Amino acid sequence: MKRNSADCISCKVYKCKKGEKDHLPSFCPMNDGSIYEEAALLLEKHREFFVNCSVIEKKGYGVWPRAREIIEFIKAMNFKRIGLAFCSGFQREAKMLSEIFKEHGIELIGVMCKTGGTDKSVAGIPEECKLKPGHFEAHCNPIAQALVLNKEETEFNIILGLCVGHDSLFMKYSEALCTTLVTKDRVTGHNPVAALYLKDSYMKSKLGL
Repeated sequence: MKRNSADCISCKVYKCKKGEKDHLPSFCPMNDGSIYEEAALLLEKHREFFVNCSVIEKKGYGVWPRAREIIEFIKAMNFKRIGLAFCSGFQREAKMLSEIFKEHGIELIGVMCKTGGTDKSVAGIPEECKLKPGHFEAHCNPIAQALVLNKEETEFNIILGLCVGHDSLFMKYSEALCTTLVTKDRVTGHNPVAALYLKDSYMKSKLGL
């Protein structure tokens, strides 16, 4: 018998938002109470972190930009060493963020994606897949970015514009918990949700629809 997969996307009642746990849809993940028991136990390891997330949400809701939310969260957690894993295309933004953090008395340790200076071909990337075939192109090195920040003993890491998948590898190997300030999307001016809003019009062909 095929089991029902969790499908919160298709839900029309969202009983979870109302605190109701009776007559749940067959696909509701809340039908398996063991998941939430395990989650509650794991949450104890991050209780202060989790509570401060909600405190910052309340204080800055609709008022602070995300950069300010991150700053206030860092202060609430009393973090001293913050890591920044940034894309080489965001050097200017990394500098601006560093200046803002400095004004708030926060130490920011940045490492760029091209660290290591190794050609893409060495990593197994075909020459024809370079932006400029036949020329040296340093490959992104998200695992090294994570290892550098681990060595620096950062307490919290910020992702600034890492490529799809590279951000995944960075988060996997980062010892510190991470948050994202900017998600790279050159087509939409780094506003990925614009493609969703325009899926039936201007972005339809760009989404391959």
